[in-house]
Amino acid sequence: MAWLVCGRWTKWIVLGLWVVVLAVAGPLAGKLSGVEKNDNSAWLPGSAEATKVADLQSRFGPDNIAPAVIVYERGGGITAADRAKATADVARLQQVAGVTGQVAGPVPAKDGQALQTLVPIKIDEDGWEKIVDVVDDVKAVTGTPSDGLAIHLAGPAATAADSAGAFEGIDGTLLYTTLAVVTIILLITYRSPVLWLLPIISAGVALTTAQAVIYLLAKHAGLVVNAQSAGILTVLVFGAGTDYALLLVARYREELRRHEDRHEAMALALHRAGPAIIASAATVAVGMSCLTLAELNSTSGLGPVAALGIVVGLLAMVSLLPALLVICGRWLFWPVRPKPGTAEPTATGVWARLGGRISGRPRIVWVVTAVVLGAMSLGLLQLEANGLTQADQFTSEPASVAGEQALARHFPAGQGQPVVVIGQNSASAQIRSAVAATPGISSVADPVVNGDLVMYEAVLDSAPDSDAAMATIERVRDAVHPYGGAQVGGMTAMTLDINEANDHDNRLIIPLVLLVVLVILGLLLRAVVAPLVLIATVVLSFAAALGVSALVFRHVFGFGGEDTSFPLYVFVFLVALGIDYNIFLMTRVREETQQHGTRRGALVGLAATGGVITSAGLVLAGTFAALASLPLTAFAEIGFAVAFGVLLDTLVVRSVLVTALTLDLGRWMWWPSRLTRIPDAPQTEPVTPGAPGRDLDPVS
Repeated sequence: MAWLVCGRWTKWIVLGLWVVVLAVAGPLAGKLSGVEKNDNSAWLPGSAEATKVADLQSRFGPDNIAPAVIVYERGGGITAADRAKATADVARLQQVAGVTGQVAGPVPAKDGQALQTLVPIKIDEDGWEKIVDVVDDVKAVTGTPSDGLAIHLAGPAATAADSAGAFEGIDGTLLYTTLAVVTIILLITYRSPVLWLLPIISAGVALTTAQAVIYLLAKHAGLVVNAQSAGILTVLVFGAGTDYALLLVARYREELRRHEDRHEAMALALHRAGPAIIASAATVAVGMSCLTLAELNSTSGLGPVAALGIVVGLLAMVSLLPALLVICGRWLFWPVRPKPGTAEPTATGVWARLGGRISGRPRIVWVVTAVVLGAMSLGLLQLEANGLTQADQFTSEPASVAGEQALARHFPAGQGQPVVVIGQNSASAQIRSAVAATPGISSVADPVVNGDLVMYEAVLDSAPDSDAAMATIERVRDAVHPYGGAQVGGMTAMTLDINEANDHDNRLIIPLVLLVVLVILGLLLRAVVAPLVLIATVVLSFAAALGVSALVFRHVFGFGGEDTSFPLYVFVFLVALGIDYNIFLMTRVREETQQHGTRRGALVGLAATGGVITSAGLVLAGTFAALASLPLTAFAEIGFAVAFGVLLDTLVVRSVLVTALTLDLGRWMWWPSRLTRIPDAPQTEPVTPGAPGRDLDPVS
């Protein structure tokens, strides 16, 4: 099978097929951003109460309305000139394209220091992208602050505009940042001015192809894609794809030192490294696919997006990359070209020396390492994954946050984001009384009736993104549910339902991913003990990474908390991707064990894979760290935690902890497979990885 992609003639066929795929996929990939859905309502499942209310609201007037709240503020008190300006602005705002319905205001604050005007903005079928232009037009009408009069813009429209501005150019920013990171690491790893180009080209083709497939699924099959999942796709394809490329190129270079024919060398490299690469990709893809069971649409949509990216990346790295490598020849490795008969440098490298040190007292090494990781996990006590407020969503303070603060200084904090209650008109009086009597509700507007339904809008006392506001929503729901099945929605209710869906997804998906990865490891390694040990090390690594991240977020970056989806995303990425490196290591250890026993196999496996796995870890950590280039707290937190966790896994957990455990457990690591019956070879001369004349095929 390996010969099909690197044969003397078939390599050109493989290249031609990928050229055709790229020609078809390119135009489609460019349309992906046009089908993204970035509003909160699109993230919620149809069963969520806030979603049902949003659907019913369309019966009371135009749906998809995002109000902008203009706040005119003067510390010494609003003047007659200020009121005249605000009144004149209302007439001009009514003419702004994108403004729908009646502009309401200006309404004076009780303290006499502010006015507010409510501007309803229509969100059309193109989504939230055009809201930035409408908000800019609104700002142009109100003008800039002058003569002591401050003008702020708050409300859902202002928040959406700031979010859209933060996401603007996300694809380009992430792509170029990721490219720069991967290029630098590959140049350092290969020390070749040319070789790094082939993994980059292959990953770029894979990303374009994956984006095209995902666009078609989003356009015609209802797949939910947002800027977050599209951004993670870029990072994942380049990060994981380059990892697979590093493993394959390292094995190819080994074989070039033993074979004159590069086609034969590549066929053997694919045959021997292919199972580990495929198993790693399958683990990640299946782990990511578990996300499709999530209640939250944004999370369930990320599952197939990430899985497709991994599968396409795998296909490119085991077909396009090998074809390109054999087409170009050995000169790619210049200035250090691997020639037949030259020594294998990993036999006496830094990882071989590290293995020798660990082998002296493996039990002490793994116990001390585990204790240190456990201590790092104590930082979990600082983790506050209860959701991010509007002010905490950005790494800097956008204009909408300042607007919300100004609004809260002079008006009820929830003025711009009302609670929406819809129920049967026959129970209208009871619904209104129940809402008005609920602690945390400032006022209730007059009812709007449509047939047998009635709608009330209520104002919250507290900020709409606060814990107090969430508690008020729960009280309102408890109060109105008995009256004809009345339901409660609005932006605060949506946030509450998103948080509850995330909590459900955490409880369901985290154990499921662990079980899936455990089963895959059992099938791959044909053992029971080794998969359990590896899962335990990855979970400990995850806990340590999360603990350190929580401390850094709180005491270094000053973040106000973590998004409710943060633990799940970090867990899935670290467990699914972190297990990759254990697969790379343990499949090589298993391969060597059949000749030398487990203890020598562990040392040879570490020596052979240490360099390439570390390089792969640096690439993956660097690509996820690129997420921090975006001005969004959730991205920065995921990027830091995954990058730190990957480095911790590759430099400490895989190289030290797993190796020490393997040396300590010895052949019982493979129980109940027949490898437990292979005695350890005497520890005398170092064994060269992949020495000529040895059978390197995996045992059954």
